[in-house]
Amino acid sequence: MSAAPTTRAGRRRHTRSRGTVLVRGLVVLALAVDAVVHARLAEGYQNASPGGIGTGTLFRLEAIAATLAALWVLWRGSRAAYAAAATVALSAGAAVVLYRYVNVPAFGPIPAMYEPVWYFQKSLSAVAELVGGLAAAAASLRPSGTVGTSRES
Repeated sequence: MSAAPTTRAGRRRHTRSRGTVLVRGLVVLALAVDAVVHARLAEGYQNASPGGIGTGTLFRLEAIAATLAALWVLWRGSRAAYAAAATVALSAGAAVVLYRYVNVPAFGPIPAMYEPVWYFQKSLSAVAELVGGLAAAAASLRPSGTVGTSRES
């Protein structure tokens, strides 16, 4: 067990590392929730378009993207990793809110996904995406050396 830092610089570094763990953990947890919810719901949403791209396929792609972004943040914690995590989470959060309130018609390979209700899994996913996305965005915009590792790629 290590002793607590005694110098002012040591205390700042110790606090910074605790903040790093908290932010990284929050982003990874939020992306994990996003991935699990989308993976579990994908099967039921594929029925709407059995032969096409379908919402289920989009849900599976979101689960994969969220998993990969979470693993990258967990592994590196770099600005690029946080930026990717923010992009994945905030785009999914924006989509769920958009398709909850706006009846967007199908366009190109993207099916119409209007669903004017909130239910537990959808709400949980939306909250995780928005909170995790905002935390990841803030971490990606941080001053150098305040969150994450010293390796920046």
